Amino acid sequence: MTDFAIYVNPAYAEKARVFDLLKRLAAEYEIQFWGSPEQRELLPAWVETLESGSQNIDCVLVFGGDGTILRAKYLAIDANAPILGVNLGYLGFLSEATLADLEKSIRDLIHKKYRLLSRMLIKCELRRNGKIEFSGLALNDAVIHKADTPRLIRVRIFSGGRFVFDTRCDGVVASTPTGSTAYSLAAGGPILAPDLRAIVLNPLNPHLLTIRSMVFSRRDSILMRVHGLEAPAALQLDGVTCSRLQENDEVLIRAAKEQVQFIKLSNRTFYQILRRKMNLGK
Repeated sequence: MTDFAIYVNPAYAEKARVFDLLKRLAAEYEIQFWGSPEQRELLPAWVETLESGSQNIDCVLVFGGDGTILRAKYLAIDANAPILGVNLGYLGFLSEATLADLEKSIRDLIHKKYRLLSRMLIKCELRRNGKIEFSGLALNDAVIHKADTPRLIRVRIFSGGRFVFDTRCDGVVASTPTGSTAYSLAAGGPILAPDLRAIVLNPLNPHLLTIRSMVFSRRDSILMRVHGLEAPAALQLDGVTCSRLQENDEVLIRAAKEQVQFIKLSNRTFYQILRRKMNLGK
């Protein structure tokens, strides 16, 4: 590996420390660092700007927490390169390295001492009056929520055109296996192994006790129709609000053809990470 794209949490207070380390590694290991165009003003002048399709990228180094990795997914998809998360945040569940061991991680990458793990994405389409108003990809989840209204909203669920249930709730989380350990888990959903190909549908605080989270096959297309709104609801992808939802808007969720690959440097299993970072069983 010789060409690395970098994506940095803009809110991180010690960015200069990260850039100084990268500049030294670039000289010592004869590697080139490339920056995302959206972060051009954030990055030092010696970091080249990556233009779409202009450069072969071997790896995307993401400096931050899990939220930064979620925001960097489009850079990884466009560059067709795997992600190595360097944790600068609190939990860092998706990260594989820290700033302290970055140099060793770079050496391992150069000497091909790593594995690649593929993670499923979901594609989300917002349809209004038969037209697509918005389309995007999520690595963690797509969320319908009641936004500013204190009242519950109604969401009608279909799978492959077949009616599943109708619920009054605060919203609904549709998550990937990767996202099953995020918002969906906090709302009482199941943990899915990250190599599964499935979609978790988890209603938020449903009015009826009989409404529970469900797991659908990646081959299913899940349609969520909001109705009975007294105020606009909202649609979020990976924690970012994408659109306001109106009466009878439909959100279609299905497995995306795109995937994101993550670099694995250690032998830690998914279950070891759950025990260490999320205190599973303690």
